[in-house]
Parts: sequence; C-alpha cells; structure tokens
Amino acid sequence: MLEQHNSILTVIDMQEKLIKASYESDIIAEKAKKITKAASILSIPTIITEQYPKGLGQTHEEIKRAVSNKAVYLEKTSFSAVREESFQSIIKQLPQKQIILCGIETHICVLQTAIELMQKGYEVYILKDCCSSRTQEEKDIGLELLKQYGIKIVSVEIVIFEWLKSSKHTNFKEIQSLIK
Repeated sequence: MLEQHNSILTVIDMQEKLIKASYESDIIAEKAKKITKAASILSIPTIITEQYPKGLGQTHEEIKRAVSNKAVYLEKTSFSAVREESFQSIIKQLPQKQIILCGIETHICVLQTAIELMQKGYEVYILKDCCSSRTQEEKDIGLELLKQYGIKIVSVEIVIFEWLKSSKHTNFKEIQSLIK
C-alpha cells in the first residue's frame, strides 16, 4: 500500500517536444500536472528528469508551475535515470522506498528506470494514465513488460487517494479540487 511519508514522485522526461509527439499528449500533460501538484501540496519529494534538454527542450511549462520549488530537476542522457550519478545520489539520501513513476516514453526511459529501481530494492509504481509513448502500441507493450517484471500499475487518482487515506486528511479539500 502506498504511503505519503514513504513516496518519491519521479517524472521522466515530460518535455514539451516529447509530449507533443506522444499518444494522448493533452491527457498526459493534464494528469502530470495533477500528480505533481498533489505531491507538492503533500510535500512528497519530486524528481524531474529531462532527457537532453538542449535538443528536446525543458519540462512542460504547466508541470513546472505545478511542482513545488523543492522539486529537483536533473538532466540525463541515459535512458534509465538510475544510470545517472545525480539521480542515484538524490534517492540514496532519501529514506523513502516507494517510487511512483510517470513520463515519456513508457517503453524506453520509464521502463528502464522502473526495472533498475526495482532491482535496487525499491517498490515501484507506474502511473498508467500519466505515461505515454509515440504510439499506443509502444505504450501498451511497455506496460505489459513492466507487469511481467512485477511492477505495480496504478492511476493518478489511486495514488492521490492512497496518499490521503481519508477525507479527514488536513489537505483533503485542497487535493479534492485537483480531481474535480
């Protein structure tokens, strides 16, 4: 079960050019905005990677506005974020062991990051409704392979309500406004 105090949100390569080239791009951007805003409200550590931003651009502007100023941005060239020393350094400093992943592309960067995190002992969750690839087929193949590895597939709302646990949570009303 997901726990607010034990979670890290990792947003993989949600850059303008990559989102525009992705299947269901508008839905993905909106879902990413919701989960990053919820993580910000709940003070959940957030790591945002950018694959070669010089060529692919920065993180989508609406996502950048939704995250807290405590979010950490990391440039990467490896497909798996785990292969970047800066990423490993950050997650090693954090006590949390549940990593929620979303991003682009499901069958490449999200897949490789998830598998390597699982191999390092993390409990990995993939936000199915907040991941994409250029085609639905590639996304579906990536999700199927993730399931075969035993990685949990969830949705933005599942994660948010797991974090809250109850309508009595002090941030419930603020979070509820994101869902409506």
